[in-house]
Amino acid sequence: MNTYVAVLRGINVSGSKLLKMADLKFALQEIGLKDVETYIQSGNIKFRSLVTNPSIIEINIQQMLKDRFDYEVPVIVLQKGDLEKVTSSNPFLLNGLEDQKALYVTFLGEVPTTENLESLKDIKSGDDQFELIGQTIYLYCPAGYGHTKLTNNLFERKLGVKATSRNWKTVLKLLEMAT
Repeated sequence: MNTYVAVLRGINVSGSKLLKMADLKFALQEIGLKDVETYIQSGNIKFRSLVTNPSIIEINIQQMLKDRFDYEVPVIVLQKGDLEKVTSSNPFLLNGLEDQKALYVTFLGEVPTTENLESLKDIKSGDDQFELIGQTIYLYCPAGYGHTKLTNNLFERKLGVKATSRNWKTVLKLLEMAT
């Protein structure tokens, strides 16, 4: 069996798409996922599956969320290697920024097209910074994610791909869970 981590966008955020993690865990087990564990209340899930294609798992989870809870929720499924690469490639840590409370990661559903990448050139957000590497946007937001213009909605609109963000502490915990 393969171990995966799924990150769901917009679950239990600002009082919308409320979903008890116990209910989510049960529903995921019903669609065949094993050893399901959740982390905090915002749609972070570790599980095991015989399915080897993460895209198929994403579709299955999205369909279950729609059928069972009537939520249309973007889902991104990652493997341990994906998370290892994300955590070892953070350009802000590599450049000596040590304030990890200001670090965030936006996971993208796919690599953006070259055309859409051009739309990022003119984005400015005060002291906030971002860098796109493959399917990952690394964010440095000294005032916190709640105060940045570099949101999931912005990146989805500009890049034409689904996106969901996590703080650095959560990303490190997801890697630990996947190990």
